[in-house]
Amino acid sequence: MCLILIAIDQHDEYSIVLAANRDEFFQRPTAPADFWDDTPHILGGRDLSKGGGWLGVSRQGRWCAVTNFRDGRQETPAGPSRGSLVSRFLAGNLEPSEFAAGLDADGPRAGYNLVMGNSTSSGYASNRGAPFTTLSTGVYGLSNHLLDTPWRKVQRGKILLRHALNASGDGLRTRLFRILSDRTPAADDELPDTGVGLERERMLSPAFIHAPGYGTRCSTVLLVGRAGDIFFEERAFNEQQDPLPVRRFAFRTQP
Repeated sequence: MCLILIAIDQHDEYSIVLAANRDEFFQRPTAPADFWDDTPHILGGRDLSKGGGWLGVSRQGRWCAVTNFRDGRQETPAGPSRGSLVSRFLAGNLEPSEFAAGLDADGPRAGYNLVMGNSTSSGYASNRGAPFTTLSTGVYGLSNHLLDTPWRKVQRGKILLRHALNASGDGLRTRLFRILSDRTPAADDELPDTGVGLERERMLSPAFIHAPGYGTRCSTVLLVGRAGDIFFEERAFNEQQDPLPVRRFAFRTQP
């Protein structure tokens, strides 16, 4: 997951408005969004390589998403998958702050960012030096650096998200998916230097990425209603950029 835009308590109907793109190698086996067979109260796509997820929501209204922290200058350590953090949070009942206190109890991981929440609180955590942050009312953006790092797609995405919040229903969802489909690269003087080289920085700079063997595998919108209604839609793509069948779910939270 390489772009996550979140609005918390910024919409009349929804306490959480979340729009996200997952960028990944196309050869990595993936299951489309659905309720999981082994934990049927969890909804999301699934990484069939490691068994975790990148964005999901539970029938109890818990939600969680992860991105990797890009640093081409450091070797990626072996360790548990970042996606297991998503499944662990969704399957449990800890508050975000409590969960963050034991994030790497099962061993060190490659760099990650995690956003998570339930009906009472939301939070952000990372293993790259940022302290746990409670996410209060506002609009937030996250890519492959720390929360609200001013990369172009994060800044532009937050601006467009604020404008999209004026809409509701199908109009809101249409605007959110339009934000996620933006393929405009950043200008060279707007690019970060994460140690992967100028050409790759350019390729990774749009909200929606398409490159040989790698790109935006899916775009997802999650809406958490104030009355407990959940809407989840995933639009996935193959390597040729052909859209795959849309996965759409709506349900009410349960105790």
